[in-house]
Amino acid sequence: METQRAYMMTNNSADYHPWQVTNLRTASTSGEISLKQIRKRFLYNVTALMSLSRTKTMKIASFSKLALALFVSLIVAVPVHAWDYEGHRVVNQLGLAALPKDFPAFVKTPEARERIAFLAGEPDRWRNQGDGRNPTDDVVLSHFAGPDHYFDMEDLDPLKLKPTDLPIFRFEFAGELAKLRAAHPERFDPIDPTKDADRTKALPGFAPWAITELTGKLRSSFSYLKAFQDYGGTPEEIANAQANIIYIMGVLGHYVGDCAQPLHLTRHHHGWVGPNPHGYTTNSSIHSRIDGGFFRRTGGVKADPLIEKIRPAKIINDPLKSDDLFRKVMAYLQESHQFVEPLYRLDKEGKLTPENPDSHEGRDFLEAQLVRGGQMLGDLWYSAWQQAGEDTFLIRVLKARQAAPK
Repeated sequence: METQRAYMMTNNSADYHPWQVTNLRTASTSGEISLKQIRKRFLYNVTALMSLSRTKTMKIASFSKLALALFVSLIVAVPVHAWDYEGHRVVNQLGLAALPKDFPAFVKTPEARERIAFLAGEPDRWRNQGDGRNPTDDVVLSHFAGPDHYFDMEDLDPLKLKPTDLPIFRFEFAGELAKLRAAHPERFDPIDPTKDADRTKALPGFAPWAITELTGKLRSSFSYLKAFQDYGGTPEEIANAQANIIYIMGVLGHYVGDCAQPLHLTRHHHGWVGPNPHGYTTNSSIHSRIDGGFFRRTGGVKADPLIEKIRPAKIINDPLKSDDLFRKVMAYLQESHQFVEPLYRLDKEGKLTPENPDSHEGRDFLEAQLVRGGQMLGDLWYSAWQQAGEDTFLIRVLKARQAAPK
């Protein structure tokens, strides 16, 4: 039975690829693929290869294909660094540099700073669990978390929607999307269900909602921290509230950083697709080169040289207008989207090739995106802190606890 199953896996490669880490859109970008994952994929493919070698009906081509896949399973899983994780750390560190001196001190301790920088990679670690290409992948987690990393602006065109007119509520947008796709199927490319195990192919992404929602959670966390501090919260309650704030700050930074990378805002995320009058690259490797390859081959990237380009954080939205924060976030995404074609032009001109004498222009461009991300992040953190209101429910509970007989 196992021999037959392994043979079927190899001869139905369009449906099953045990050697693949993941697909292009959900490729691991945390730079922290574990040795356990590498070992697991290696042993899985060894077992399949041994089973195939005992199958009399196996074709030589099939055996050769899986043998090659076994080799690829080792080299593909090598950890990737630079913008993947290192760049996300830089965005969070630049956000911290934008905060004023009177921002809560517990955020600025060395331990908290390192925790916030580390958490810049957290959402990508969730993506390491796969998207359904392998039988043990967590498709529920991929469906929930994957689309928060991107928002393909061009996918609004067949929906006849504009970025400035989108609803501020995630599920309202999802409902509109479903209705429009059902009413006008001719506007959309068909989706192969065998390549959509996590049911995300019909989604343009949810990045602007993820950023807005996490900012709301951060604002709430500052509210209940203040309640605990002012109305008799225990040291443990205060410490836990502070830990929650640090966690949300770090995770929020990841999505803000994603949206500073222009390829997270376009359907051209892994090479130019569709009409291509300017002859931009169609090679899918451009995404990994922008995320990490360029910086990795040119000495990496650090926050310290970029801090001088960061201005002090400011409030970016009107808290009395319920849609204003979302509109500001969407404007930030639209600005990033404007850099898609300039990025492709730089690539075409060789300025994203480290060996090119003009590659400094490519570095300047990518560093500017990191600065944009760090600046936006600092503004969001600062706005959440400044706009945190009273947690009236918790205050009542804490007052009642203080008044209770001892």
